[in-house]
Amino acid sequence: MAIPLRPLALAYRIVAVVLIAAGIIRLLGLFSPDPSWSTLLYFTALSNVLALVWMTVVALATARDLVRRGARGLSNPSPEFHGAVMMAITVTMLVYTVVLVPSLTAGGSYVPYTLTDSLVHVITPILVVADWLLFTPKGRMRWVDPLLWGLIPWGYLAFAFVFGALGGEFAPGKSFPYPFMDVAALGLGGVALWIVALTVALEAVGFVYVAVDRALFRVGRRARDETGMDAAPRRTTETVAT
Repeated sequence: MAIPLRPLALAYRIVAVVLIAAGIIRLLGLFSPDPSWSTLLYFTALSNVLALVWMTVVALATARDLVRRGARGLSNPSPEFHGAVMMAITVTMLVYTVVLVPSLTAGGSYVPYTLTDSLVHVITPILVVADWLLFTPKGRMRWVDPLLWGLIPWGYLAFAFVFGALGGEFAPGKSFPYPFMDVAALGLGGVALWIVALTVALEAVGFVYVAVDRALFRVGRRARDETGMDAAPRRTTETVAT
């Protein structure tokens, strides 16, 4: 179940690309005399770059299909990979709202939800998830997919720990990117507990995405059956993935 109007989807996706790009530009300070390239070591920046690249690909595919196949229909090169991007950018929002904001504002001078922080931590995740809800074919996600999507944040964790262990710094004097990865302060057990808790929360969200995907597919199929509009089924919406 989605809105099968490519002009509307294309307009939305162009706006999404512009807003995501604006967040990255502000985060890295690309128009400043001294851009902060080291920010690319953080998962926030990397997940936003991933979202930007993917939404650009989806927008281009939508424009192509609009020209070749007309205004009606859905366009997304890979609803499955869209789920992986959603998982990655959900990590960014989850860690920011649940971990970083409480820890950085406790007795500190940090002001949360500035324009830049809101763009990269909140608005980009909402844009990516909303695109899936509104304009992406349903019924393609499998129950195993959240476990595969989790390889992206887990891969980043592996990189961050190895980078820090080899003497790399994410900021002057900091060998870890996020407070829950501070082994010196939390100990190995404390860090492991944080990682397990975040993994469980994230995978739970991933399984919610799959459940919603399958539910919306069934609603859409039932609506087509009731209105007799099911005459020409498409591969992207014909069967629920297993």
